[in-house]
Amino acid sequence: MRRFLSAALAFAFMTPVASAQTPSAEIPVIVTRGEATLKRPPDRAWVSVAVESRQAKAADARREAATQMTTVQTAIKAVGIPADAIKTTGYSLQPQMEWDGARSRIREYVAHNQIEVRVDNIDQVSDVIDAAASVKTSLILTAAISSVRFDLKNPEKTEQDALGAAVKDAMSRAQAIAAGLSRPLGPVIRVEDQRVEQTPRIPFTMATRAVSAAQAPSTPIEPNEIEVRAVVSLSVRIQ
Repeated sequence: MRRFLSAALAFAFMTPVASAQTPSAEIPVIVTRGEATLKRPPDRAWVSVAVESRQAKAADARREAATQMTTVQTAIKAVGIPADAIKTTGYSLQPQMEWDGARSRIREYVAHNQIEVRVDNIDQVSDVIDAAASVKTSLILTAAISSVRFDLKNPEKTEQDALGAAVKDAMSRAQAIAAGLSRPLGPVIRVEDQRVEQTPRIPFTMATRAVSAAQAPSTPIEPNEIEVRAVVSLSVRIQ
């Protein structure tokens, strides 16, 4: 009985070792990487406009900022921008402190109100900027166009087109490698979407003092094209 158990244990320990030493068949494949970069002109813009009011009383600062922003929004809507394309992106009402040598006290209150305007027609970007900048809000500079950024209405379509072009590029590389080996290509085994990215939407920044329309020409805007880059990894069997 003891001799039988010893033989059984020896077989159990030897079996995995013998299995591990058995060579496994590897599938010959070609692995390539494809890239594609597409450029598209922007067809949508976002304009950020802010007003600021400084008053001795918080209620006065809030009231004046509200009046100023209402005037700005009315001017923007007058150039054809719908109300649902305007949204508030920031609001604050804070005291400004000062030190008089013995203690700190509130010098004034500052109300800051910022909106973002969606412009679906690129040709209207200049009109929106001029409309906001032409509003006379107060004797002190209070209205400003803080930034203008451009985008695509349907970035997903461009990303898909870039991915398709990247796959074609990877397949073309695989075919070139197979031709160099004098081997025909087999089926595609694996495709990995490694990265899809857009160039940073670098905004135009500006601070504009309110002036009359007769004193200033229309603001020229020339946006750059938006680049979408895709990278894929492709594995293809060779015969």
